[in-house]
Amino acid sequence: MTAAVPDISLFQLVLGCVFILAAGAVSFLHGLRLERDLLVGAVRTFAQLFLLGYVLKFVFNAQDIRLVMAVFAFMILFAAWTIRARAREKQIALFWPTFLSMLLSYWIISYLVSGVVVGATPWWRAQVFIPLGGMVIGNSMNAVAVSLERLLSDLRGRRREVEMMLCLGADYREASREIFRNAMKAGMIPSINSMMAAGVVFIPGMMTGQILAGADPLTAIRYQIVVMLMIVGSTAIGAFLVLMLVRRLCFGAAHQLLLPKGG
Repeated sequence: MTAAVPDISLFQLVLGCVFILAAGAVSFLHGLRLERDLLVGAVRTFAQLFLLGYVLKFVFNAQDIRLVMAVFAFMILFAAWTIRARAREKQIALFWPTFLSMLLSYWIISYLVSGVVVGATPWWRAQVFIPLGGMVIGNSMNAVAVSLERLLSDLRGRRREVEMMLCLGADYREASREIFRNAMKAGMIPSINSMMAAGVVFIPGMMTGQILAGADPLTAIRYQIVVMLMIVGSTAIGAFLVLMLVRRLCFGAAHQLLLPKGG
């Protein structure tokens, strides 16, 4: 019989704010000027996660595929918007290629893991599909953002090299092949490093949560292995599709580089 999960009271939750106060003190003493960001981040953490909790409680009770897919699509929409904001790219329309690529790739990955690997019935069961999909989106979002930033910065930084190859008869794929490859590697390396260090340097989040909830450690390990493999796969597929579409938008119909020299 598994032990009950210790509850966290509101008072205990407020006590956790001591860590934010400590971080704020370090920022103040060393002149980092991060106090406002820490405060805003803490407030948003409380507000967004409590709101998410009420939304998930409603969705879990409803068990309606339309609600589950709507929540999943909204999470991807927000992730794509975040990536678009981080890229700070004004000349190239990044949002829709990013959103559509992520929606397709992450839905396929989440469906396969939830319905085939885990074997949830139905495959869109909210308690399984949304948490797994959220881990796919959250971890892959950073990889896509890093890959996009690397692609755009290298296209600008190596502009002369790219244009020289274009002048010599290369198409946009050939002229940007190495840049594309480096952008893909930059996005995938963090998830590969996480696989290398899992279980030795740190205990992954899902495994920790299941153990705290009283699950058998070996069962939690199997779930965590599936999640880490899923994240690597979604990172590779998501970044590949996004980079393919965005790279094409960086070149015109005559394969000329459209990115201006400025940032």
